[in-house]
Amino acid sequence: MRGRPNLHSSYRSDGAILSTSTQKVAFAVGLGAVIVLPFLGLSRTWLILLATTFVAAIGAIGLNLVTGYAGQISLGHAFFLGIGAYVGAALSGDPSASVIGLGLDMLIWLPAAGLVAAAAGVLVAPVALRLKGLYLALVTLGLVFLGEHIFRNWDSLTGGTGIGRKPAVLQLLGWRFDKPGQIGGILLSREQQIYFFTFILFVVMAFAAKNLARSRVGRAFSAIRDRDIAAEVMGVDLTKYKVLAFAVSSFYAGVAGSLYFTVTGFVEPASFNLLLSILFIAMVVIGGASSIAGSIMGAAFVTLLPQIINSASGWLPFIGDGAGGVLSPAQLERILFGGLIVFFLIFEPLGLFGVWIRVRNYWKAWPFSY
Repeated sequence: MRGRPNLHSSYRSDGAILSTSTQKVAFAVGLGAVIVLPFLGLSRTWLILLATTFVAAIGAIGLNLVTGYAGQISLGHAFFLGIGAYVGAALSGDPSASVIGLGLDMLIWLPAAGLVAAAAGVLVAPVALRLKGLYLALVTLGLVFLGEHIFRNWDSLTGGTGIGRKPAVLQLLGWRFDKPGQIGGILLSREQQIYFFTFILFVVMAFAAKNLARSRVGRAFSAIRDRDIAAEVMGVDLTKYKVLAFAVSSFYAGVAGSLYFTVTGFVEPASFNLLLSILFIAMVVIGGASSIAGSIMGAAFVTLLPQIINSASGWLPFIGDGAGGVLSPAQLERILFGGLIVFFLIFEPLGLFGVWIRVRNYWKAWPFSY
C-alpha cells in the first residue's frame, strides 16, 4: 500500500515468510553474501565452522519447535542427535568394516536418520501427555544417560568408547561432497562443497520449519505452550500435537546428528552427552525461544564463539593457557555461555532475536523516541 509499506491488508500478507520489501532485499543480500563468502579466501577452518553452524542451526530449530513453540521442555536432544548420527553412519558405512555398514546412498540414509529419530521421539511423546515442566525435563534428561549407556556398549554399531567410527559418507547419487570436485566448471574444495551442501539443506529445513510455525499446526503448538487446558477446550487435540511436536523436533535432530560429525570425520559415543544437550539449549535461549531466526542466531553464536575467543587470545592479555593468562579460552567460553543464558533469561527472553527487534524498531522510529 502506497505510503504505508508495512501495513498488511490481508492475513496472507501478514503471515508471509518475507512480509516486507526490506525483508526480501535483506534475504537476497544475505543469500548473495553466503554464496560469495567461500570464494573470498576464507580458511578451511572457517569454512568447516560455518558448515557446522548450518548443521547446528538445523538441530537448534528442531529443539525450538518442541521447546519454544510447543512449550515441551526437552533436555534429551543429544539422544536424538546420537540416533541420527549412528543411523546415518550405519546405513552409509563400509559393509566390509568391523562395525555395521550397509554402503547406502545419502538419498536413503539422510531421511532415514531423521525418520528413525522421529520414531524415537514418538515413543517418548506419551510421557509429555502426563508430565510437563520440570518433571518432563527430568524424564528427557534420563534419555541422555540411557542413550550414552547404549552408545558406549553397542560396539558393533559405535565402535566403542575411545575408538569410535567414521561418520556418514557424504555421497549423493555417486557424487562425493567430501572430496574436491568440479561443479559447473568451477573447481570446489572438500570444505567448499560441504559448506554449500549444508547451507542448501539448512535453507530448505529452515523454510519448512517457518512454514510449520505459521500454519494451523504452529498455532496449535503455541496454544498448548501458553495454556494447554484452554487449548483443549478450544478443540486442540493435545495428544496429536504433542506427539507431532516431538516427532518433528526429533526428525530435525536426527538429520542434524547425521551430519554434525561428517565435517570432522569422526564420531565417538561419548560425544552425545549432557553437555551437547546444554549447548543446544544455549542456542535456543541465547538466540531466542519461539523464533526460527533466533535459533539460527543462537547456533551461529554458540558455534563460532570458541573460535573467536581463540583468535582473540593472541591480543587479549588475560586469555591464554600459559603463565600470563588469567583464563583459558575454554574457561572464558563456559563463563560467557553461563552468563549469557542467565542474562537473556532475566532481561531479554527473546534472546538475540529480541535484541535485533529492539535495534530495528529504534532505527525505524529514529530520531523520535516514540
